[in-house]
Amino acid sequence: MATEQVSPSVGDSVEQARELLTLDELTNRVGMSVRNVRFYTTKGLVPPPIRRGRSGYYSRDHVARLELVQELQGHGFTLSAIERYVAGIPADATPEDIALRRAMLAPWQVDQPVEMSRADLEKRVDRRLTRKDLDTLSALGIVSATGGDSYHVAVSQLSIGLGLLDLGFPLEAAKAASEIYTQHGSQIAHELYDVFRRMVWPVYQESGASPETIQAVVERLKPLSIASLVSAYEAGMDQTRRENIAARAKRSGDIR
Repeated sequence: MATEQVSPSVGDSVEQARELLTLDELTNRVGMSVRNVRFYTTKGLVPPPIRRGRSGYYSRDHVARLELVQELQGHGFTLSAIERYVAGIPADATPEDIALRRAMLAPWQVDQPVEMSRADLEKRVDRRLTRKDLDTLSALGIVSATGGDSYHVAVSQLSIGLGLLDLGFPLEAAKAASEIYTQHGSQIAHELYDVFRRMVWPVYQESGASPETIQAVVERLKPLSIASLVSAYEAGMDQTRRENIAARAKRSGDIR
């Protein structure tokens, strides 16, 4: 459907006015019902339509924010969690900025989780899983409850988790490690996002690249980022081990 021509008002450029969409055009663009668009508007997840007389129109900002909501829903965010996430986005965030946030949200692992019932999961591992077993696997990030008796399972990591269960890996240690990963992972994510926003996007923006281009850039960088994190972790563990050995040797020498 062709975009309706809208006369620019004060503060609008001709190009901005040309890009405005009617409600029907917006719903076709994002694949969302009129009812849902209006619902998300009342919830404050997207701004109200731009008024031109009695008619309401929607901009690239509306499209970007609705696509972000869809992305969050796809990752299993509840409505309240989506509201909290969106509340942290500045009101003047550009569609490009929101596109970058979407790119950073997308899964960073090649393997996508597989949804299984508890019965299917136990059949897969050929053993009965106790509540403690499931809690440990959850803390390790291998399974996550999706409601009822269903789980998202990182199949490629399942055998590792079962091996840890067989070795009696403590649940509290798994929870403590999970907290460390969450805390530092969140910090890394915020800092990487800031790097992309300040140093990467402006370069592509100046060249006239689209938001889809920056998303493609982030997707290509993800494997390198993961490899870099793994290398940094391994180097850090080696350094910690050497420091601990040196500290023990020093204490032993001091006792003598």
